[in-house]
Amino acid sequence: MTGRRSRTGPLQTALCRGRELREQVGALLQESKEAGALDSEKKKNLSQRCLELKKSVDENSSAVQNLKKSDEPAPVGNYNQKKDEEGKELLNLSQQLENLAAILSRENVTKDSSIDTKRKGSPKTQQENEETEEDDDDEEEESTQDDDEEEDEEEEEEEEEEEEDNYKDHNEDKPGVDSAITHFITLGDFAAQQEGDLTFKKGEVLLIFDKKPDGWWLAKNSKGERGLVPKTYLMMKGTEGEDQEPSEEESEEDIEVADETEGGAKILKRTDSHWSAVKKAITENNTLDALTTMGAVPAGFRPSTLAQLLEEGVQFRASYFLQPELTPSNLSFRDLVWNPEKGTIQSRPTRLSLVVTLWNCKGIPFPGLSIQVLSRHVRLCLFDGNRILSNIHTVRATSQPKNPKTWTFSPRVTGILPCLLDGDCFIRSNSPSPDIGILFELGITYIRNSTGERGELSCGWAFLKLFDSSGLPVSSKTYELLLNGGTPYEKGVEVDPSISRRASSSVFHNMIALRKQPQLLVKLRSLSTQSKGVLNLLPEVLIGSMCCIHLLLFYRQILGDVLLRDRLNTQNADLICNPLLATFPKLMEQPDLMDALRSAWAEKESTLKRSEKRDQEFLKSVFILVYHDSVFPLLQSVFLPEYRWAEEESEGTRWRMIADFLKKNREGDGALSSLLSSESLHKAFDITEIAYDFLGEARKSNPLV
Repeated sequence: MTGRRSRTGPLQTALCRGRELREQVGALLQESKEAGALDSEKKKNLSQRCLELKKSVDENSSAVQNLKKSDEPAPVGNYNQKKDEEGKELLNLSQQLENLAAILSRENVTKDSSIDTKRKGSPKTQQENEETEEDDDDEEEESTQDDDEEEDEEEEEEEEEEEEDNYKDHNEDKPGVDSAITHFITLGDFAAQQEGDLTFKKGEVLLIFDKKPDGWWLAKNSKGERGLVPKTYLMMKGTEGEDQEPSEEESEEDIEVADETEGGAKILKRTDSHWSAVKKAITENNTLDALTTMGAVPAGFRPSTLAQLLEEGVQFRASYFLQPELTPSNLSFRDLVWNPEKGTIQSRPTRLSLVVTLWNCKGIPFPGLSIQVLSRHVRLCLFDGNRILSNIHTVRATSQPKNPKTWTFSPRVTGILPCLLDGDCFIRSNSPSPDIGILFELGITYIRNSTGERGELSCGWAFLKLFDSSGLPVSSKTYELLLNGGTPYEKGVEVDPSISRRASSSVFHNMIALRKQPQLLVKLRSLSTQSKGVLNLLPEVLIGSMCCIHLLLFYRQILGDVLLRDRLNTQNADLICNPLLATFPKLMEQPDLMDALRSAWAEKESTLKRSEKRDQEFLKSVFILVYHDSVFPLLQSVFLPEYRWAEEESEGTRWRMIADFLKKNREGDGALSSLLSSESLHKAFDITEIAYDFLGEARKSNPLV
């Protein structure tokens, strides 16, 4: 036994200490569930224990950050990975304890230092600061004398801390000297808002030596200047692969591989173009911090990563992926080729061609009464652990008031049901990535009752890898996917830490806790030969609703006719007069108009003879007429409100106007009477309404997608 202890290295010691702390945190979280039944004295004691435990966690976190591979008595496999993972888990524990302490002793949060006395509120929204000012004013007279005494004590403590910090700064690189200071990197620019704040620029390294429970931490920059900084602008140095300087002994693999997804796909250094949206989702979370502190949402909720990406531009929208893709030379189309034998576009089989059915979500935490949920939905896309490889598709979920933690979907949407509810989604991709899979992000769109602020939060995410280690497709079956908290680039974060699988050493209790964990139930379905033939006429990379696939197929066939069959000179890149090609992709971002087209076509198709349905050229000509008579005039209508996501009033108004327009068209002679009517107002004419610029709309070749 003695020999074994002598060979235990610093990393192993830190890992053992981490396991002990996780057990203590789990026990404390379990005990805090009964805090409502405790008196104020016991709550205060529980809060004090929480802060003490947080201090121990932070000390161990600092010790882990200061570990060096050269200090190990023997080689350790995956040293950097183990060190990084332990650091992230300890940081997560610290955040859990910080949130718990704030909830248990919220009334004492802002009385920590002389600088904090001048500040009214933590780094949250201005509205929350105003709400707490009235309570602070009521207690101001009673606490003035106590505050003066506390200021004197704080001044003495700060002098002692400064001496201690100077000692630690001087000895932080010396082996054997323990340092509690934590290095953080700033994620953005921050200008001092009040006296006592510390101004900094993006990319600076700050020394944090006092983590205040209210979220304003005491920091020191490289110039020796001190002040308070908001924790939401900070990232622990070393939590991302690119932020750590490699030592000579570290291999290239140790540095580049920073994390791993739930499905096993490695996450490389995040230098891709859309990582900026992830950082934005992580840093712009002042409101989320406030909601978490109030207990309105669990600690694992985050600003939606996929929603941020959709707001950045068109590169992750279905309308972009619906366009033909050019070859690297830009002289022809890579995924749109004419088949002269069949007189239509060439079928293009892909590596991935399947249907995924969303069944339900279980155990999704229900937000508090301080926010109103406007939409529950799942956003999904193809993902390899590092890059998004397709458009981001959204399916709206429904829930019953009696069971708000269970979300359901509507597979196989038919009739008048909106395509936005269609839980049957087709997926196509030709990406060669061995780690490709489906990323599911559950989200809610909400409005905050006190401020009217809108936002979108991720309620958890899951990753389903589509190929096994040998490169074979995974089985077509139903999968129960446990949801992870945080963003898809974080690991080890739980959606709701109060339901922790590590809360008890009992196997039975762990099994019960596992059943309570948030889950997403999905089914992978293989395709019949006929269904594959239909999907193979679509773009090589696309995710969409199965109920709209026949409409997309018409668009692709007409696109092939215009660009490949009917152009006299294939080198001519002039604008093409074709209203359908110019405007159809817009329907991909306005599902209610897609529903209108789907309804109008179904009604027209029911009147066709069997022989007419077998004539593809006749069907395409009829489809063009239906398009012009239904949705084309609506796209330019002044009266139709702009499409806005999850706005009930706007959605209801649009649907009533769309239904009324279709009814008038059925009773009249199509859209012509509406277009010529003096009662119908339309936007000023723009050439883009009828001119298709295929060279400007086509996608550039991307071998990684």
